[in-house]
Amino acid sequence: MQLTRHKSLLKAIIKNDLSSFIHKVFTTINPGSEFFPNWHISLLAEYLEQLFTSTNRRLIVNVPPRSLKSVCISVAWPAWLLGHDPSKRIIIASYCDALSVKHSLDCRIVMSSAWYKKAFPDTVLGGTNTKRKFTTTQNGFRMATSTGGYLTGEGADVLIIDDPHNPTYIHSEHARGKLIQWYRNTFATRLNNPSKGVIVLVMQRLHKEDLSGYLMKSNMWDLLKIPSVADQDYIYQRGKVSYVFKKNEIINKHYWSYDHIRKIQKDIGNDAFFAQYMQSPVEDTFRLINKTDIFFYDEEIKQYDLLLQSWDTAIKVNADSDFSVCSTWKIRNGIMYLVDIYRDKLEYPELKEAIISLQEAFSSDVVLIEDHGSGQSIIQDLKSCCLMNIEAIRCKTDKVHRMITTLPLFRSQKVLLPKNKTFVHDLVLPELLNFPKSKYDDIVDSLSQAINYFKSTRRANEMKIRVL
Repeated sequence: MQLTRHKSLLKAIIKNDLSSFIHKVFTTINPGSEFFPNWHISLLAEYLEQLFTSTNRRLIVNVPPRSLKSVCISVAWPAWLLGHDPSKRIIIASYCDALSVKHSLDCRIVMSSAWYKKAFPDTVLGGTNTKRKFTTTQNGFRMATSTGGYLTGEGADVLIIDDPHNPTYIHSEHARGKLIQWYRNTFATRLNNPSKGVIVLVMQRLHKEDLSGYLMKSNMWDLLKIPSVADQDYIYQRGKVSYVFKKNEIINKHYWSYDHIRKIQKDIGNDAFFAQYMQSPVEDTFRLINKTDIFFYDEEIKQYDLLLQSWDTAIKVNADSDFSVCSTWKIRNGIMYLVDIYRDKLEYPELKEAIISLQEAFSSDVVLIEDHGSGQSIIQDLKSCCLMNIEAIRCKTDKVHRMITTLPLFRSQKVLLPKNKTFVHDLVLPELLNFPKSKYDDIVDSLSQAINYFKSTRRANEMKIRVL
């Protein structure tokens, strides 16, 4: 009899207390792993439980990595909601498709478990049953998608965004703007009832102008911000949870230590640490490429498969105008060797003559010119009067994003700079190592244009070696 009462009490606790439910979910999807209850999980559970009775149904949660935010919000909470109301419709988006699918599968594992069925006997899975979407017999569902994805025809009562940004591209204004546009024009419009529907954004901060930063400007969102280490006393009060997070206290001593946190800060640098772990992104001092990413060659390249020139053009000549830059490359066995940099401020006639002269001097196989601004006129002019092979390049992303895509080639030594050339040390390295904060970025634009063009072609594999 006492055992039966104990089981009934346990079932009631799991059903009616989200924090306890999260504990059960964790042990279900992580068998053999120990769960350590912590104040921040109980606090988060209170925020989530009260969303449907709150006057404000928009919540931002900024917490550090490895704090169980996705287990709580993307796995446990949807299962708990569907347990209480099998007709609830929930859409969850994340930048990482693999994690989005994993959270969907984990949630389905929970809802298929024996203990869940006993706690919520009226919630029965049926109908659609895929790795991205599963439904109940009362037409409720949990659907996983990726940020930027199409949601035509789908509507929901609950919208969750779990880590919307790809950290690799967080310093790209274009990538951040594209995500914000997707949120405004696509995701936020999917609520069946905007006045009663709920939207939750959970993420570690990455940039002052990330999605959290953008949404908080509207003053329409509740914010739960918890740093990995308290930089001041924080007083949290929600429902039955009241906690003073004292200055210098660690968020969860079961998983973290001061030595561990200091090591993370040293490994990732202050900017990333204050954003991701303290939820306080600093002014952007980001530098894209480091000295350790750059490799050199010192022998003369006599044999090559392709000779490529890449122009970043400008036609105004004054103190503040940009330079016109041409980078010349020899490509051999899939490796790009920078051999020359031309850099000058030129009016249109001199620019045209410089392009022709450099092509003739190096006998380049292909000349790249961006099909934008001053480049459009020069492309048309050169094609009408010259026999050189000109490729008009149309850029669809911003210069930071274009440079980011070249980093794997730099780091894998597929892009090499001449070790003993003065122009490398006087011009190329200062611009590269200070980008995107350097005064000029014309050399960077020329380099990234050449590298991305070569990445997108297979010409190096198709051409025979040429010998000078």
